[in-house]
Amino acid sequence: MNLRICITTCFLLFITCVKGQELNITNDIKKFRNSIKQDANNELVLLKKIIPTAVMDIRYATTNNFTGEILYEPEFELYVRKPVAEALKKVQSTFFDKGFGIKIFDAYRPYSVTVKMWKLIGDERYVANPAKGSGHNRGISVDLTLIELATGNELDMGTGYDHFSDTAHHSFEHLPLNILENRQLLKKTMESHGFKALETEWWHYHFIWPKSFDVMNLKARQLQRMH
Repeated sequence: MNLRICITTCFLLFITCVKGQELNITNDIKKFRNSIKQDANNELVLLKKIIPTAVMDIRYATTNNFTGEILYEPEFELYVRKPVAEALKKVQSTFFDKGFGIKIFDAYRPYSVTVKMWKLIGDERYVANPAKGSGHNRGISVDLTLIELATGNELDMGTGYDHFSDTAHHSFEHLPLNILENRQLLKKTMESHGFKALETEWWHYHFIWPKSFDVMNLKARQLQRMH
């Protein structure tokens, strides 16, 4: 069985599984448009439009990621739900006043990509179980780091993005003081604007919101038609 057939089979199995658990997966653009009419907060906002000063480094649209494969279409861009975008805009403003800016690696992630990641890793400490869906699938999670505005260089966080080891954990303290301070700067600022950190990944934050958003499986071209 080749990889494509294997991934497709796994995806269908997960769809069957999550239907039994009443996980709502939106893959129809009309359904998505109707949800926005019912609640404007459901909108997926294009991040480069609302935060043009943020750097977008879409790793999963390249081979420079933990899978070594291109997981997103070439035209893929970064989106989040409307309240998340508004909060990130405030985060960027706060960092700008301190001479820093945000670099975003990932935001909304189609459900089918999460299925593929789970097939490759299968560890809930680092990859969401498709049976539950993820914050990325719902458009409320973001992976990011900080850069110096003067140089464009990333602040040292001790590991690279998607480094799956305990060194990337927030509780890991066997690091130089400047690295711990950099992580704390990112964490405290994100938390002050309504985000919560994932313990095992210093780069991952999800937005706290009183309602539950549906899991999304919309492709780049579908979203582009709406903008």
